[in-house]
Amino acid sequence: MLATAAAAALICGVAAESRAANPLELNFWLSGPRYEAVVPLCDETAPLLKIQDRFGEKESRFWNSALKIVGFDKLHEVAFMPWASGTIPRRFCSGRVLTNDGQYRTIHYSIAEDTGMIGSTFGVEWCVVGLDRNWAYNPACRMARP
Repeated sequence: MLATAAAAALICGVAAESRAANPLELNFWLSGPRYEAVVPLCDETAPLLKIQDRFGEKESRFWNSALKIVGFDKLHEVAFMPWASGTIPRRFCSGRVLTNDGQYRTIHYSIAEDTGMIGSTFGVEWCVVGLDRNWAYNPACRMARP
């Protein structure tokens, strides 16, 4: 009888309708990912502001540099969800940034669903070619691309 009840619960769980995780599930109840593929576009303000703010903070805090991003140019999508289904939805983008030293540099970045603060918002990872000082995305920011 116990085995029958367990089998019925398993079948109901597998046959359940797919839906996005609610805030409680995102933060506490780790029942598995339920992504909606709602990811900001490459040229939306919020991801660009995150990049701009965090770039300036990283340069100042870790590299004792006054370098800041003052503008974005030629932004375009490279890929959207390029990997197998069931992976975290990501939008890969490239473009150029203008830094306060007057130079344009290539930037590669990705915007991913639910990878921001405690999984409640999108997250952004980026690499500015020539300024990957800790080689996190070496060589030449190649690891920041799909």
